[in-house]
Amino acid sequence: MILQVNNVTKRFGGLTAVNHVTFDLPEGQILGLIGPNGAGKTTLFNCINGVYPPTEGAVTFRGTVLTGLPTYKVADLGLSRTHQIVRPLNDLTVLENVMVGACYGQENHRLGEAESIAHEVLEFVGLTSRTGQLAGSLNVAQKKRLELARALAARPYLLLLDEVLAGLNTTEVSKMVDTIRQIRDQGVTIIMIEHIMHAIMNVSDRVIVLNYGELIAEGSPAEVSENPQVIEAYLGDPELAERLLEEERG
Repeated sequence: MILQVNNVTKRFGGLTAVNHVTFDLPEGQILGLIGPNGAGKTTLFNCINGVYPPTEGAVTFRGTVLTGLPTYKVADLGLSRTHQIVRPLNDLTVLENVMVGACYGQENHRLGEAESIAHEVLEFVGLTSRTGQLAGSLNVAQKKRLELARALAARPYLLLLDEVLAGLNTTEVSKMVDTIRQIRDQGVTIIMIEHIMHAIMNVSDRVIVLNYGELIAEGSPAEVSENPQVIEAYLGDPELAERLLEEERG
């Protein structure tokens, strides 16, 4: 297993944002992480990559316990992420943004090597024509790809994608899903938070579902999509959930 999340709980005062979540992630898979708004998905990401220390439990990555490590140490070990709200370095060029990922990833490249890697990754994500452009001038879809490129330049073993499809149109979503598959095919394991259900169910090998911070379902996309508890968590109406499930079955 590349990642083991064991009984992870995160409390903020009297609020429990993540409650005793446990799962294992085999290497080479895409794991979809879904749930309603406020379910604790991004908080779980933050516990995994060191933004927040878990209140209880432990996260183990490639045999190393991450609990208590700062984010830069976690990045050194080969775990990188994108953010739900993109965070480009607006006053740097697209190329320079991606070079940052190469310099501070698990290989800690010098500037010359980092530039070469940045060009390679920008070609992969389709941003070669924007290399010299200031990052702040990109549109939403381009910024999403830039965020992805910067994370990939860190040469991760595990990539956390936080709503990388949000704000994209149908064509852009399709292209990004293809890119995500290619990343997996290159040997990078992925956990992906997403609200676009047809996309996450189509691209994931396995799906886990959070609701009010608790893991309520886990399995293949087909198993999860037919789970009445999951449908109810999204719709808040058990009768409607059952009706939709019957329609799905034909």
